[in-house]
Amino acid sequence: QVQVVESGGGLVQAGGSLRLTCAASGSHWTINAMEWYRQVQGKQRELVAGITRGESVNYGNSAKGRFFISRDNAKNTMYLQMNSLKPEDTAVYYCAADPDPIFFEDIHEYDWWGQGTQVTVSS
Repeated sequence: QVQVVESGGGLVQAGGSLRLTCAASGSHWTINAMEWYRQVQGKQRELVAGITRGESVNYGNSAKGRFFISRDNAKNTMYLQMNSLKPEDTAVYYCAADPDPIFFEDIHEYDWWGQGTQVTVSS
C-alpha cells in the first residue's frame, strides 16, 4: 500500500506564493505519474498540474504561467510552486499517484490519493 501525504498549504494574501509538497511512500511499486488536483466544495475536482517519472509535464489552464511542478524521483516527492496566487485558487489541493506514466482523464483511474491540503488566498 502506498501512502500519499500533501503538505505546504496555508493562508496567503493575493499575489503571494506557496510551495506544496506531495510525498509517496510505503510500497514496492515505482511511482510514476503524480498529479495535483484541487477541489472547491460543491464542485468537481480540477486538474492543476502533473509530472511523470520521466518529467513529462501536464498543466491545467488555471496553472499555466503561474505554477511550476517538479519532482525528486529518489524521494518519490513532487512539488508545486504556486506564484501570483489569486483568491480563486482557494481550494483543497490533492495529490494523486500511479505506477503508470499516464495522465488519466478519469481521476478514478489513479491508484493512490492523499487527504489534501487546504490553500486559502485572501484578497
